Amino acid sequence: MFKLSEIKELIKLLDQTSSVHELEIESEGMKLAIRKPDRTESEQAAVQAAPYAYPFAAAPQPQHNIQPAAVPAAAATAPAAAPESHESSQGTLHKIVSPMVGTFYSAASPDSPSFVSVGDRVHEKSTVCIIEAMKLMNELEAEVKGEIVSVLAENGQLVEYGQPLFLVKPE
Repeated sequence: MFKLSEIKELIKLLDQTSSVHELEIESEGMKLAIRKPDRTESEQAAVQAAPYAYPFAAAPQPQHNIQPAAVPAAAATAPAAAPESHESSQGTLHKIVSPMVGTFYSAASPDSPSFVSVGDRVHEKSTVCIIEAMKLMNELEAEVKGEIVSVLAENGQLVEYGQPLFLVKPE
């Protein structure tokens, strides 16, 4: 399995070279292909304003037609209760963010327990989830020692580059 840090390094190297436009590596039955976009693909990606810095096609976002439910008059005039959040303490919390666009998986397989749950203690090398991108399963490590305070993504959810996935109270 390719390590996420190795993939990141390969992407940086490919970006820095002017003569190499495509890289394909096969190892232990796993295949990794990275390519630079040509000029027209780069311009199209910029027009689409994709938040991801590398030229991977984003999955189309579903269009939802949701009509607001009728709200009783008393509820409409009452002040909204503040949702429970970690905003006041977020300054001290570490965010574990998605390093790429992909699908978030909380466990190694559907019948396995989650890697971590709220209240679990993690260390720097603890696997917290898997991000599937381009048919590759990338294990994401906590990179900090502490306690999981919140899991911000749901199993099977598409996540964006830089999207917060977990909040950790560092030790």
